[in-house]
Order: sequence, then C-alpha cells, then structure tokens
Amino acid sequence: MNEVLDKIGYTGYYLFTLATLWVRYILMAGAAYLFIWILYKEKLKHKIIQKRLPEKDKIFHELKYSAITLAIFAASGIMVLLMKQSGITMIYDRVEDYGVPYLVFSIIAIIFLHDTYFYWTHRLMHHPLLFKRMHLVHHKSTNPSPWAAFSFHPYEAVVEAGIVPLVILFLPIHTVALVVFFFYSNFLNVLGHLSFELFPKGFIENKFLRLHNSTTHHNMHHKYFNCNYGLYFNIWDRIMGTNHEKYFDTFREVTHREPEHSSQGPVGNSPEIQGV
Repeated sequence: MNEVLDKIGYTGYYLFTLATLWVRYILMAGAAYLFIWILYKEKLKHKIIQKRLPEKDKIFHELKYSAITLAIFAASGIMVLLMKQSGITMIYDRVEDYGVPYLVFSIIAIIFLHDTYFYWTHRLMHHPLLFKRMHLVHHKSTNPSPWAAFSFHPYEAVVEAGIVPLVILFLPIHTVALVVFFFYSNFLNVLGHLSFELFPKGFIENKFLRLHNSTTHHNMHHKYFNCNYGLYFNIWDRIMGTNHEKYFDTFREVTHREPEHSSQGPVGNSPEIQGV
C-alpha cells in the first residue's frame, strides 16, 4: 500500500476510490434499473409495490445527491487509510492471523453492527430537529428508484459513512471482510429501493426468513416516513414496535397479485402505471 501511495499520492488514491464507488454504484443500481425497470418492466408490472413508478425528475434528484454522497464516501476511504497508517485500527492483512472461521464471523458481525447503527441513526434523523436538515433529501423519493440507494444530504452521507471508521477501532477485520460487507450492503440497499417486490410470496410466512427485510418493508418507509426504519433485518423494528401495522398484509397483497395479460403496449403507456 505504501508503494502505491508513493506512486499515486493521496489525491490519486481518492480518485481511484471514487471511481471504484461509481463503478459499484452503476453496476448494481444500473443493472437493477436496466433489467427490472426497462427490459422486464412489462412482465413485472404487477410487482410494482405502489402500482406506479416515479417521474424522471425524481431520478435526476437521486443521481445528483448520489454523486455528492459517493464523493463523501471516497473521503471516508482516505480517513480509513490514515487511521490504518496511524496504527489505531484493528484492520489486519494476513487471513491466517485469525483464520477463515473468524473471517466469516467478522463479516456477519459487521453486517449486524451496521444494521443496529443504521436503525438508531436513522430514527434519530427522523427527529423534527434533524429531519429537514439531514434526511428530507432522501425522502424526496417517496416512491424510490434503484438510484435512490445513495441519495443523501451531505450531512446524512457523513453519518452513513461513519460505520466503518467506528467498527475498525474495536473489531479485528480483514480487507476481504470489508469488501464483502460493502457489496452486501450495496446490493441490499439497491434492492430496498427497487420499488418492485421480488421476494417470493411465502417469504414472510417463514419464521426465520421474515427476520430479513423485504423491498416492501423499505418502500413503505419511503411512503409513510414514520415506520420501518431497519436496513437489513426486521429485528429492531420488531423490538421497538416500529413496523408499519400493515406491513405483512401489504407484502402479501403485492406478492399475491397475478400478472396482467394485456395488449395495451408498454407499461409506461398504461394509465395505471405512470412515470418512467
């Protein structure tokens, strides 16, 4: 790493990190948008949770603030690098130092820690003193697209970026674990903002599977605001009683819809399904 920094410097490392974040964002959000929102929209229109898709100007809003967020996340990467160089982190370089079982454990641990961190910071940002200053930007997407996954106000982006600098202070973690965590987090974030429910109809009937959130769960948060604060798991919402009272019924309604066989043309031309 030091040899790389000697060649490209911190500015080069920042630009490389920023480019990596953009590639990951475009691959995940772009793939979801291309396949679900464009290529298979007609086949999947019965799975659109709110029965309509947002207008294009909302997507431009999401892209604009996502660009700001990614720039802040890249700066967080520089912060993590500086922390590692100073010797204050628990990041380690050799898998054999802790072994493969611990590597797997650390991935699971950081996912659960992030879920807890997200739930409580998210609820805090819904406080009236903070909502307009920090979180309203994200909630402009009352019916989100995959591009909304990182559509945050700069203040919120700083909070969202804070999980890794915090965790590496006390949890021994390998770079591989961080990479797996980032991809899992990005994937679930895009899935949560998809606006199409792709989870199977029996998902919430299983007592174990229902502990994981669905797209409907987060979509209802965007629609109603004061419920469903969790990110990956439906644990803190259960404990704190913040699940929307109609979440399970809404999931069942959406997943039990039957496909419409119509010759009216593309879904975008249908009066029922508006927007993109």
